[in-house]
Amino acid sequence: MFLTISTTGHDDVPATDLGFLLHKHPTRAQRFSTSHGTAHVFYPEATAERCTVALLLEVDPVALVRRGGGKGRGGAPDAALAQYVNDRPYAASSLLAVALGSVFSSAMKGKCAARPELVEERRSLRIELPVVPARGGAGLVERLFAPLGWSVTARPLPLDERFPEWGDSRYVALLLEGEHLLADALRQLYVLLPVLDDAKHYWVAPDEVDKLLRSGEGWLAGHPERRLIADRFLARRRSLARDALERLALARLAEAEGTEPEEIDNAVDETVDTEEKPVPLAVRRREAIVGALRAAGAARVLDLGCGQGQLVGELLKDARFTEVVGVDVSVRALREASRRLRLDRMHERQAARVRLFQGSLAYTDRRLAGYDAAVLSEVVEHVDPVRLPALEHAVFGAARPGTVVVTTPNVEYNVRWESLPAGHVRHADHRFEWTREEFRGWAGAVAERYGYRADFHPVGPDDPEVGPPTQMAVFRRDTNHDVGPGGSPTGSDHDPTPKEAKAA
Repeated sequence: MFLTISTTGHDDVPATDLGFLLHKHPTRAQRFSTSHGTAHVFYPEATAERCTVALLLEVDPVALVRRGGGKGRGGAPDAALAQYVNDRPYAASSLLAVALGSVFSSAMKGKCAARPELVEERRSLRIELPVVPARGGAGLVERLFAPLGWSVTARPLPLDERFPEWGDSRYVALLLEGEHLLADALRQLYVLLPVLDDAKHYWVAPDEVDKLLRSGEGWLAGHPERRLIADRFLARRRSLARDALERLALARLAEAEGTEPEEIDNAVDETVDTEEKPVPLAVRRREAIVGALRAAGAARVLDLGCGQGQLVGELLKDARFTEVVGVDVSVRALREASRRLRLDRMHERQAARVRLFQGSLAYTDRRLAGYDAAVLSEVVEHVDPVRLPALEHAVFGAARPGTVVVTTPNVEYNVRWESLPAGHVRHADHRFEWTREEFRGWAGAVAERYGYRADFHPVGPDDPEVGPPTQMAVFRRDTNHDVGPGGSPTGSDHDPTPKEAKAA
């Protein structure tokens, strides 16, 4: 199989700079051993005006069979082909992608010690592959490469030129042209060649997810075909594809927020259990929430900001809750929740009652509509005050469950925690902690704005001086309250920021 990459230049910026980027000198022909054969790198042309590098991969069919490639390991759809008669030596596939990653590894990582300034220079690139398997045809090739800024020419190859009536094969001659960073171009080829072939010729292990995300950094999260790419690159292993898509969604959210994924995905402390201490208060809080949901007659419940799934597990113990959905922005928290709940070992009937999915309460989400009740347990205090109106609209304005249960720390009670320094909040990620008056003011304003009425309940020992450690509000929707477009009450001033939130 064969691939060429060409670029142009001039005397001041010679095209032969390509040799520095690839760490392969234009005057030398080199060969490299790979797991499936020998890769040759050479330059058919190398002048200041134009430089072309060629990668020729000679596949060893015996090695291919011995390593299981001929049997279609990893979900390859070519299992019906004879072991020694197949297209592997000729068509650009995952074998060529592996060779790219091996021979041009430094270039793919964007490393160039000799001329580091070249790495960030976009170059006019022309990439040609004479034979590319394309399960999905030329249209799929266009859908994969065009969103990345490439001009795509995918010419279908006939089954046999002597018999045009037989039609086209599943192979195309591919030409890509555009201005790109070389590292980006190599990473895109590394991912998309196996996707086009829809086959992996080696065992697909969980570390393939990391390979996909590393190579897809900067372009995959926003790609319109990212679901198909993840599915095919990971050999249609659903658990791996789901993991990749969740992490991509987190990356997109972090980019929109202008922060790092780690700063968002921080719901699980890897060194300690994140349940509030002492544990009896956490238990009392869950008991109070479950009691409020039972009193409301709720059957289908959302746990918004479900964390490690403790409340979801408690709700599943009661058969009256026919559907329990846990939502969290943190992929790590959802993984931990799945592990704690033992979803992979849960009885089919029980598993049908529970779902976990990733979502941000800063945005409206149609998946949250139509439920009897929603719970925000120790969630609002993790939200920046300026973002609270967005959460309020997403839950009370757009989702509009019949009942909403909100719990949050009572900052007045903090003086009773001997281990909590004066002036400190209970958790480093808390953006604020409200007094009882502030919480009632916020809840009253939200209830009035969105057509609910709020009742308040203490959780934990109710200290006569400072109140309970946790305060709870139970919102019940007023069915007689008129609601305008977008879930906003008719006649509401729709002030987006409650004074209490600003004060906090």
